Amino acid sequence: MAQLIDGKVLSAQIRAEVKEAVSKRIDSGKRPPYLAVVLIGEDPASASYVHGKAKASAEVGIRSDTMTYDADISEQEVLKIVERLNRDDSVDGILVQLPLPSHIDDRKIINAISPAKDVDCFHPESVGNLVIGLDGFQPATPAGIIEMITRSGIETSGQHCVIIGRSNIVGKPLANLMLKKGIDATVTVCHSRTKNLPEIARQADILVAAIGWPNFVTGDMVKEGAIVIDVGINRVDDASRERGYRLVGDVDFGAAFEKASYITPVPGGVGPMTIAVLLQNTLMAATS
Repeated sequence: MAQLIDGKVLSAQIRAEVKEAVSKRIDSGKRPPYLAVVLIGEDPASASYVHGKAKASAEVGIRSDTMTYDADISEQEVLKIVERLNRDDSVDGILVQLPLPSHIDDRKIINAISPAKDVDCFHPESVGNLVIGLDGFQPATPAGIIEMITRSGIETSGQHCVIIGRSNIVGKPLANLMLKKGIDATVTVCHSRTKNLPEIARQADILVAAIGWPNFVTGDMVKEGAIVIDVGINRVDDASRERGYRLVGDVDFGAAFEKASYITPVPGGVGPMTIAVLLQNTLMAATS
């Protein structure tokens, strides 16, 4: 039976550390770090996430403004906004909330953000630094997973980490972080086209599910004693709930819980860590 890795508790530790560092910075006469968030359109999930970032920033003493624009804003106008923020020395971090409306090229906008202010770690320069192991910003969700594992005292050196999912946001960067010196895992990345995926998953000492498929990882895919990290957040219909749905991960939690040594819940697992690492990155941007 597994022990829960509580993302709420661990993220609170990180926030407390950031808050203390920000307080010391202000006491020394420096201004608080400043995060500029650009929100385009009225996607409810994006708006909710941005609100959570703003609230978390305020709680640790980081200044944060959300600049909201209509969904029909032109790509050229968004590029001008990013360039203005790049030139503003009072802005430490820039975050353009994704996804963007279909007429705006996400990649063009990401590439326009100064790498020195790229707290999401999506710019090609940031990704390149990550791949070759240089210090710098780390992508929030993958870095949050590393924080969960290390703060829980879980051994990673020489362990086989199987990641199910190859996205640029989670799967690929997490693979690079797990390979870093000091973490030293052996990494296999699987995806929807992988042959014999259940067999490979059963080889994992650390199994990470980030495929966006409700309950994709079944109990028979989990090795006895494995560490299971569930990145998925999926809505499934549930007439018994007032809102008509419930949130589940990419892992069949009940089945995996019986076999794993550690497991993350959904919600309350990886999710809270993402914002906590974003706060770390914003503080780093202000101090670098």
